[in-house]
Amino acid sequence: MVQGLTFPPYDFQIDRYSDNELIWDDLRKKWFVLTPEEWVRQHLVEFLYRERAFPKGLMMLEHRLKINQMDRRADLVVYNSEGKPVFMAECKRPKIKLDQHTLDQIARYNLILGVPYLLITNGLQHYCLKLHKSGTVEWLKDIPNFTEL
Repeated sequence: MVQGLTFPPYDFQIDRYSDNELIWDDLRKKWFVLTPEEWVRQHLVEFLYRERAFPKGLMMLEHRLKINQMDRRADLVVYNSEGKPVFMAECKRPKIKLDQHTLDQIARYNLILGVPYLLITNGLQHYCLKLHKSGTVEWLKDIPNFTEL
């Protein structure tokens, strides 16, 4: 299950229950089945916290959204100190190719939240973009530090 990603390696609490491997989620304070997508999500949280100085207290995993009367969940939403959402990420398992469909998914979620920074990742590739108030889109070379948001 555990697969190498392009994020730095981090130590996670991993346990086994019945036939499932579990990983401790420090944000949600509970154990989750260690799926390939959860592996990517946990790495992203640690990367943002350790390498980009994102405060864990401002991160929310699986943020609930209502789109066309349907319940959806954004993988990760990050808020600024005023409580405004400023960064959103969509995580896919490593075998999923990041494509227009993935970008369309996060763009639909952003119709609700209106964050200026979007990230899609499968743990191997990461695409981050900034949406300017003028309507232009800037593809970023790297994931920004929290202070840049």
